Amino acid sequence: MSTGGLKLDEVKRLNVLDQENGRLRRVVADLTLEKLVLKEAASGNW
Repeated sequence: MSTGGLKLDEVKRLNVLDQENGRLRRVVADLTLEKLVLKEAASGNW
């Protein structure tokens, strides 16, 4: 079976990678926020 030139297993793999990409983006966002909070705390700007 083919979907727009991609095989079904390729589409499934892309979906898995897309989900993992979203998870990693959330991790990076969380770590970035944590870093900013720690930076503010270290500089004494409470």
